Amino acid sequence: MNQLDRYDYAILDALQRDGTLSVAQLSEQIGLSTTPCWKRLRRLEEEGYIENRVAIINRRKVGLPVTVFVSIRVTQHDEKWFARFADAVSALPEVQEFHRMSGDIDYLLKVVTSDIEGYDRFYKKLIKSVQLTGVSSAFSMEQIKITTSLPLGLVSHQ
Repeated sequence: MNQLDRYDYAILDALQRDGTLSVAQLSEQIGLSTTPCWKRLRRLEEEGYIENRVAIINRRKVGLPVTVFVSIRVTQHDEKWFARFADAVSALPEVQEFHRMSGDIDYLLKVVTSDIEGYDRFYKKLIKSVQLTGVSSAFSMEQIKITTSLPLGLVSHQ
């Protein structure tokens, strides 16, 4: 993995704010000519710094206004059980994020759904998939901040 310099970080920062930028627009924004900018962009993609370019959809407008944080506790921690659990949770389309945690909670899910009934359907699928010790749900009342942008300004670079 190569060391990133200020131009690489500038490319990453610009693209995480607007993934639709053309190479010409990107090169103008960061102060590089088009060809070197394009080469850097390709390298950043090939080396996995840029994983994907996506559109961010307004979840309320498409009928998924409810966000639920689901805390899961388990007693089983063996690899076979985890593989089954990870496959089952990953297959549930409502799950946006799936984390293995430290502390009192073993796993944390971020789930989006249409309403309480939609969450209940999700919950029934979840508990049917594998043996769980405890499931606790916290409904988000208000979204104060959400971003997909990483704080690249906090990283020291050349």
